[in-house]
Amino acid sequence: MYQRIIVPVDGSHTSNQALATALGLARESGGRVRLVHVVEEMAYLTGYDQFGGYAGDLLKIMRETGSGILSSGVAAAREAGVEAEEVLCDKLGERLPEVVAEEARRWNADLIVVGTHGRRGVGRILMGSGAEQIVRMAPVPVLVIRSQRPEAEEAAKS
Repeated sequence: MYQRIIVPVDGSHTSNQALATALGLARESGGRVRLVHVVEEMAYLTGYDQFGGYAGDLLKIMRETGSGILSSGVAAAREAGVEAEEVLCDKLGERLPEVVAEEARRWNADLIVVGTHGRRGVGRILMGSGAEQIVRMAPVPVLVIRSQRPEAEEAAKS
């Protein structure tokens, strides 16, 4: 059974579904989870770097938001009776899939559980697929949890 489970979290519905799945697995096996949140550079999120820097307030808000997401995840783990750790990566220039793969190696994880929005077509081209990149770079098995929201199901049909 999986004892050390990495869960990238971003506060989205699919991320929360992945966390719930990971907590269920960890509870059943007596394992624990490590929640990872990455403050990604805006150049990766928007496709361009705005003048090579960030206003202090924006970076502060991004860090505070990430800390809040991690705190909520740790609280959910405690409520489920699962031991949890958190990692906030705010080194600009590092991307989600690289951070998750490195954390999996460093922590000797046996599994990564990640949510996916199931985007296709233009949405996938514009937004990318963090889950797909994690699968490609992961040094351990990855369990991908698809969104159960109606809009994701509709998008999948087109």
